[in-house]
Amino acid sequence: MKDNQVQTHTDGGTVQPAPSYESILSQEGIRVTAVRLLVLKAVYALRGAFTLQDVVDKLGTADHSSVFRTLTLFADKGLLHLIDDGSGAQKYCVCHCEDHHHHHGHIHFTCTVCHKTFCLTEVPIPPVPVPQGFHVEESEYVIKGVCPNCHK
Repeated sequence: MKDNQVQTHTDGGTVQPAPSYESILSQEGIRVTAVRLLVLKAVYALRGAFTLQDVVDKLGTADHSSVFRTLTLFADKGLLHLIDDGSGAQKYCVCHCEDHHHHHGHIHFTCTVCHKTFCLTEVPIPPVPVPQGFHVEESEYVIKGVCPNCHK
């Protein structure tokens, strides 16, 4: 988003200016560089879960290692969350939560046809009882099936 773009609200509330990419990085204590800005713009444009290769493809001439280091930094700072969908490829998704530093307790859905992974943020991970003595710190829940686009 650029400084002059606005964020619209579906509830009819006041329209607030969207934050700039520079301010997103600064708010998380990330030094603003040209590569970081390019990667941040790319991940916001990708919408949904994406891989390192998706970002490299979006940027065209980007160096894999620079993009990887940037994605790792963004994940460490909470701008992205990591998704293990069982595909063997690390996937990322932009965190849209106000508090980036928490565990993302929602379900992910991986389509077995198009292989896209979707964050189902409105579906929380159900509590799973574990034997006494075990302490859950984090859980991942991936459902596999066919997405609405592929089901047509």
